[in-house]
Amino acid sequence: MIPLLHDFTDETVLVFGGGPVGARKARRFAAEAEVVVVSPEFADREFGSAELVREAPDADGVRAWVERTEPALVVAATDDADLNAAAETAASDRGALVNRADDHGEQSVGNVVVPATVRDDPVTLAVATGGHSPALSKHLRESLEAQFAGAGDMARLTGNLREELKATDMTATERRDAVRTVVRSDEVWKALDSGRSKARQVAADVIGYQMGDTS
Repeated sequence: MIPLLHDFTDETVLVFGGGPVGARKARRFAAEAEVVVVSPEFADREFGSAELVREAPDADGVRAWVERTEPALVVAATDDADLNAAAETAASDRGALVNRADDHGEQSVGNVVVPATVRDDPVTLAVATGGHSPALSKHLRESLEAQFAGAGDMARLTGNLREELKATDMTATERRDAVRTVVRSDEVWKALDSGRSKARQVAADVIGYQMGDTS
């Protein structure tokens, strides 16, 4: 598998299954996409802003929902393997991505794996175990959350720095080395806790450069 990031803004995600897994998937995608959850019952869980449709579709009903909503992604999260398979087939026939929640270990060809993620905009870190160990994914995600606190601020700081250095007489190699030095500096990471202005000055000191004010 090759990991990719996908923007679901203004897209529809169709979820079959209203249990805990379906709820978790709905919450995950509702932060960005329009989510529709179809299920005869719904767990006592938070589904985010998803639209909940109380219905128990058969294979033909599943296909009808896929054709009606034209989703970018279909999540098959029911406790019926045959129904999940029908959702997978319908999604594939429509050219939509598919995530089978019951497809553990050896993934079906074309099945999308939804990783555990850590977000500190604009930085996103993803961890996946190929469905073998969700518990390990969660553990690693929690470890990364602590380890990479402030990654978003570092991304913005070094992004500004890269643009400033382009206006100097530094070579491309020298600019790259300067940014790498900042990213690898424990002093800069610590300074981020005190605010971006202090971190900017520490970054300037680390590479011996007088940074302009772009705040």
